[in-house]
Amino acid sequence: MSILQTTLDPASAEYAAAASAMTAELAALETEHAKALAGGGEKYVRRHHERGKLLPRERIELLLDPDSPFLELSPLAAWGTEFPVGGSTVTGIGVVEGVECLIVANDPTVRGGTSNPWTLRKGFRANDIAMQNRLPVISLVESGGADLPTQKEVFIPGGRMFRDLTQLSAAGIPTIALVFGNSTAGGAYIPGMSDHVVMIEKRSKVFLAGPPLVKMATGEESDDESLGGAEMHARTSGLADYYAVDEPDAIRIGRGIVRRLNWRKQGPEPHPDVREPRYDPEELLGIVPADLKVPFDPREVIARIVDDSDFDEFKPLYGSSLVTGWARLHGYPVGILANARGVLFSEESQKATQFIQLANRANTPLLFLHNTTGYMVGREYEERGMIKHGSMMINAVSNSTVPHISILLGASYGAGHYGMCGRAFDPRFLFAWPSAKSAVMGGAQLAGVISIVGRAAAQARGQAFDEAADEAMRAAIENQIEAESLPMFLSGRLYDDGVIDPRDTRTVVGMCLSAIANAPIEGTDSFGVFRM
Repeated sequence: MSILQTTLDPASAEYAAAASAMTAELAALETEHAKALAGGGEKYVRRHHERGKLLPRERIELLLDPDSPFLELSPLAAWGTEFPVGGSTVTGIGVVEGVECLIVANDPTVRGGTSNPWTLRKGFRANDIAMQNRLPVISLVESGGADLPTQKEVFIPGGRMFRDLTQLSAAGIPTIALVFGNSTAGGAYIPGMSDHVVMIEKRSKVFLAGPPLVKMATGEESDDESLGGAEMHARTSGLADYYAVDEPDAIRIGRGIVRRLNWRKQGPEPHPDVREPRYDPEELLGIVPADLKVPFDPREVIARIVDDSDFDEFKPLYGSSLVTGWARLHGYPVGILANARGVLFSEESQKATQFIQLANRANTPLLFLHNTTGYMVGREYEERGMIKHGSMMINAVSNSTVPHISILLGASYGAGHYGMCGRAFDPRFLFAWPSAKSAVMGGAQLAGVISIVGRAAAQARGQAFDEAADEAMRAAIENQIEAESLPMFLSGRLYDDGVIDPRDTRTVVGMCLSAIANAPIEGTDSFGVFRM
């Protein structure tokens, strides 16, 4: 039988402690998400509503099919920086007229929806997702262009946004702009470079330079409406393809555009018989221990996310620190690689390499579940070829062409993060649980290495070693690495696509697999040279 059997005991003290720690982390996460939801604050939200305008998430809700989910991406962008949490924009994947679309919405309550450095990075990530997965892009535009005080970080890289839109169009991926307010300066090129443009009577204002700048540059007197209003663009310039009377009408027209795209997925259809996991997803709260040094069985996670808890394990007796196998998730076939005891040895690396090759042969997406401290070190393991074998795994991950999805459950340290398809290896999607940590190594280990190097240097110089200073240094480094390893810190820098509730893992991965299926899924047999 390939049905996974659980040994998890929800009544145990270990489970209770892990669930309690996860619940506390989720509460902290909710507090940070609330900052993004608050936009520019009560004052600016109230002013926006008083003008008869909708907030970005209200626009998205009207745009999406009724009762369909919205997978918000990078909601914690800019966390821990001087910029507002969320990057003054909302991005995500939702279903419009039965079509999965990548949606980007400016938040005009945050500095007029202007783009700061994190707005750009978040937008670039969204465009990458749209291109890789062949998702039509809908831009809900209301932006004053670049955030001028940060122009030195915005102007030069910001041109990529225009390049992305034109490349999406050239790739046959539709781009749609619904203009709800100002779209000025660089923001004017968003509708200018979109395939379909909707503007709203007395609301949309699209121009390269507003009346004050035009007056200063040319001496010409003008007003917003005559210079860049919706009626002018609909009647005279031709920039507006559709003319809406208000925001709901613009959204109605936008949905109609998507309906007429005749869009078809090019990937596989899901299996029609989708069965829920046999075990309660609520139990995912208590699987990962609060202390990541304590191992856990990733099969307990797999059993609660895959269809019918059905998992065909590959090489179960070989390289047992890495669990590999085949399953379906929401009807889509998937190969899974999950760390079982943290460390990756030569056997695990060779097993992963073969498994990744097989997934490419079968055109099957891969799901990586991270809990690794990295590849094993030490003389014995070096002699057995740890570098060669770890490199084989990284080679396979690097050159695999089937889509990859990564979920950081626990630790994701060192080159193990790379071998398990971390951000630098371009997984289609990467999410983290609140329990996750990622760094070059654990804080205590890193501080210890620096301490050993310092002690050796003092000895070589014939100097006394300052134990008190060393102790203070180690504590400072441990605290720094701990803070910089946490998922909110990493998510703020867009090193993942969001921190998710463990109980939502099946839904999130299912939505990702469905989005991936918009594009063809094709493996490869072309890999780099494997050192044997």
